Amino acid sequence: MTRVSISRKFEFSASHRYWREEWTAEKNNEVFGKCTSPYGHGHNYELHVTLSGPIDPKTGMIVNLTEVKKRVSGILEDFDHKYLNRDNVHFKDLVPTTENIALVLFRLIDADLSHDGFELLKVRLYEKSDLYAEVWR
Repeated sequence: MTRVSISRKFEFSASHRYWREEWTAEKNNEVFGKCTSPYGHGHNYELHVTLSGPIDPKTGMIVNLTEVKKRVSGILEDFDHKYLNRDNVHFKDLVPTTENIALVLFRLIDADLSHDGFELLKVRLYEKSDLYAEVWR
């Protein structure tokens, strides 16, 4: 059976700080540089969610994108306009790097959307136009 993928773009804004409590300030600065600012820094993120599955012959779609938008937007409520280190439980002990944010989003979206014959193929999270992380199957 032929499978097709389709992607939807989402946007959210969040701030974060790269810091490991068990390291000295010197070690944190050595590894993370300016991203260790105690004030944090923010980004306008762009998230691409790619789903894969067979085309339903009745609807011509692999998934209802209105439903995808509603559910992913619900997940992003815990990320949008948040200071991730403090306001998002997933980063209590996890440095909120682009890679880790993408991984957390992949796991959350995958748990919520992968069913009924389609699956989450990948997420691509842009921190800025020339920097992104991808997580895929």
